Amino acid sequence: MTQACHRKCVPPYYKEAELSKGESVCLDRCVAKYLEVHERMGKKLTELSLQDEELLKRMQQGTGTA
Repeated sequence: MTQACHRKCVPPYYKEAELSKGESVCLDRCVAKYLEVHERMGKKLTELSLQDEELLKRMQQGTGTA
C-alpha cells in the first residue's frame, strides 16, 4: 500500500520538502480505498470460510450433497 500510493500520488522528483495539498488528498484517498478493499476482502474470506466449515459439517454428518 505504501509503495503503491506513494508511486500514484507523489512525483518521482520532489519540488518541496513538504507534501502539497493535492498530494496529501491523493494519499488520503488512496489509503482509504486500500483499507476499504482490505475490509471487504476480509469479510468475504470470512464468509467463504464459514460456508466451507458448514459444508464440511454436513458432509461429516452424512447429509451433504457433494
